[in-house]
Amino acid sequence: LPPGSCRTFWGWLNAVFNKVDQERIRAVGPDRAASEWLLRCGALVRYQGSPRWQRDYNGLPTGPLGRHRIEAIDATDSCIMYRGFDYLDGLEHVTDIKLEKCMYIQDECLQRLSETSNLQKSLQRLEIISCGNVTDKGIIALHKLRNLQYLYLSDLPGIRQKETTFRVLQQALPNLELELDLE
Repeated sequence: LPPGSCRTFWGWLNAVFNKVDQERIRAVGPDRAASEWLLRCGALVRYQGSPRWQRDYNGLPTGPLGRHRIEAIDATDSCIMYRGFDYLDGLEHVTDIKLEKCMYIQDECLQRLSETSNLQKSLQRLEIISCGNVTDKGIIALHKLRNLQYLYLSDLPGIRQKETTFRVLQQALPNLELELDLE
């Protein structure tokens, strides 16, 4: 293969995985469609009332529309990217999101996450770990998540103005417990 062709192929494949299918969302509901997207991209989901993580796309639960509601997302090592974030719009019960080693997560993703009205109401815990494209701008954008109670930030080399960034965030979200491991 010519140099760079493998990277081009994976970039193309990730774009395909992250393409939003509005017809699918209408047909199966937002939680099922988001589950399919997240699992295709390598993330895990946990549903309300279930202690176990859904890992297998082929093992997605069936049943009446809206029966299984996403409560938590673990996107560790996944290929989720901004393009697919429209899948999050209809999710009303997500309380926890973990973004770890997500090479396609960048400031625009965090801005989009914080502008999602349902997540502004439901999201309580967020972890962002080893996402190299996240900067101060992306962290500051999280101030719109008004019910966020816990934020863990680790190994984010793009955060350069730590004190200013965290002061802005703490002023906007006074009840936020902020845990940092950024040295």
